[in-house]
Amino acid sequence: MRLLVYGAGVLGSLLAADLHEAGHDVALLARGERLAALRRHGVLLAEGHNSVVRRVPVPVVADPADGYDLIIVMVRAHQVDPVLQSVAGLDGDVLFLHAWAAGAEPLGAVIGHERVLLGFPARGGTMDGDVIRHRPHGFVTRRVPIQIGEPDGHDSARVGRIVRMFRTAGISARAEPRIDAWLRTHATVTVPLGQASAAAGGPAALARDPDAIRGMLHRVRRDLADLPTPPVPRGLAAVLTLPDGVLVPVVRRFLRSSTVTHSGLSSTSPATEAAELERLADQMRILRRAR
Repeated sequence: MRLLVYGAGVLGSLLAADLHEAGHDVALLARGERLAALRRHGVLLAEGHNSVVRRVPVPVVADPADGYDLIIVMVRAHQVDPVLQSVAGLDGDVLFLHAWAAGAEPLGAVIGHERVLLGFPARGGTMDGDVIRHRPHGFVTRRVPIQIGEPDGHDSARVGRIVRMFRTAGISARAEPRIDAWLRTHATVTVPLGQASAAAGGPAALARDPDAIRGMLHRVRRDLADLPTPPVPRGLAAVLTLPDGVLVPVVRRFLRSSTVTHSGLSSTSPATEAAELERLADQMRILRRAR
């Protein structure tokens, strides 16, 4: 399978490096200064705060082209529109592997509904100059898989092939038959949490403000209750009934944990993070009005 990873940020670079090291025919699409840096030294990776930097010579391209069996889009939600235009006339399936709450309809309307697959990445990291610092492979990375599914939920051969490809590359992945509901549920949590963190001045500051956490939980409950389908995973429905006295300490521990270091809450590009959260919030508002 010939692969193109469209987007050379943290997550796209990590995925392309993993696939390249596993022997897959993969290229990484980048633009501007990131393209120049990748052409100079490839993808540079370091585990956590380790001083050892590893170079992975992933092939890079500046523009998409025909001939790829699968294009894996790994950009921010607010960056999707120009990507759609650039891949509309190409061959191959397109896996949108990023936060998205608007469903497959606006994607398929541009590139063809039969080409669209939805998903969400599992790994995280931060940019340190040209070096991507990521969580070491271990129990957590194995337990949290990439989610992939057909927009209508049917069990397809192509989803099975992609899941097997990721797994043979050492990447945890699973088929999710309710991927649209999964992505919308994810947005109901990440948008209020991300915006509350930004307003407080970062996750550590938010952890010191129980009132702000309670306000964030109120928004999460509202958005969960407004979903057109039950939350996925189902366990998140507990947020609707558990009291703040239970949830606030859990959120505070999470905000102080090492997990946050490799999440969007610790983004080195706050303007980009804010733009994505606002796009997702708009998608959720449209979803509520449509009910």
